[in-house]
Amino acid sequence: MLLPKRVKHRRVHRGRMTGKASRGNKVTYGDFGLQALEPCWITSNQIEAARVAMTRYCKRFGKVWIKIFPDKPVSKKPLETRMGKGKGAPEYWVAVVKPGRVMFELGGVDETIAREAMRLAAAKLPIKCKFVKKEDTEVEQ
Repeated sequence: MLLPKRVKHRRVHRGRMTGKASRGNKVTYGDFGLQALEPCWITSNQIEAARVAMTRYCKRFGKVWIKIFPDKPVSKKPLETRMGKGKGAPEYWVAVVKPGRVMFELGGVDETIAREAMRLAAAKLPIKCKFVKKEDTEVEQ
């Protein structure tokens, strides 16, 4: 499970997820990528599940890059607790993903294997995703 070693503030504001991703919207390391089409908070458990699904299908051939990191703590108050008495304790970590963000990249495998591996990974995520190639993302810019 991914989480930061240390953070400046233990609890953070929720923030907004408006707009499109201006950074991390191109395939840079591998040949194929999985691009987000919706804004979302993706938890560290979801990232790990998608990574495992990809590496299992590829039978550990090729290389997987994870381009998102869960650095935002989400706090939660215990159930059946009265209002007040401050904000709850950090419960889990999320990565804020905006539309257009390339979340995972895959290299060293052919396109049919990469497409199926990305489909399995996308099934583990709570948003709609798109399979992209390196040359596709370069043309858009």
